[in-house]
Amino acid sequence: MANSKTAKDLMLDVFDFPHIPYWFTIKQAIGIVKKSLLSNEKRHHPMAILVFDEKYNLLGTLSLKDILRGLEPKFLKPTTKAQVPAEDESGLSLLWDTLFDKGAKEAAEKPVSEVMVPAKFFVKPEDPVTKAAYLMVHNDLVLLPVLEDKKKFVGLVRMVEIFDEISNSILQS
Repeated sequence: MANSKTAKDLMLDVFDFPHIPYWFTIKQAIGIVKKSLLSNEKRHHPMAILVFDEKYNLLGTLSLKDILRGLEPKFLKPTTKAQVPAEDESGLSLLWDTLFDKGAKEAAEKPVSEVMVPAKFFVKPEDPVTKAAYLMVHNDLVLLPVLEDKKKFVGLVRMVEIFDEISNSILQS
């Protein structure tokens, strides 16, 4: 049953997941993604990289979406959550083909710390799987750090393992 399992039972070791220091550029992160996440050998789902400081403290995560958002020209970034219509009247539809051509190489030199998602939520190794599920669902997370003594990063749990554990307990009922 999901209540009897803990975060430690489902967590992945930190070194089993791709990771980079915060000062790496978006371009360097793209290289890691191409090598680690998109290779045919071993795929990590969700496709994200962990971002650390010089003392190996977890700072955040960097997903493919975060990388693309970092490359997007500033003038196209919406000021609200509203989506740009496919056939907009402002002429933006003419730019879609060249969206990432101009300025993308320059933007790729920014540090990943500017586009990563900071790690704000975590579980302890002894916390139940259901607590991890709650935090992930209510904070729109697909990865959740596991910290010992509120500071030492010992692993992470992914939504896929949480879902598997909870769904198995439901199907076995």
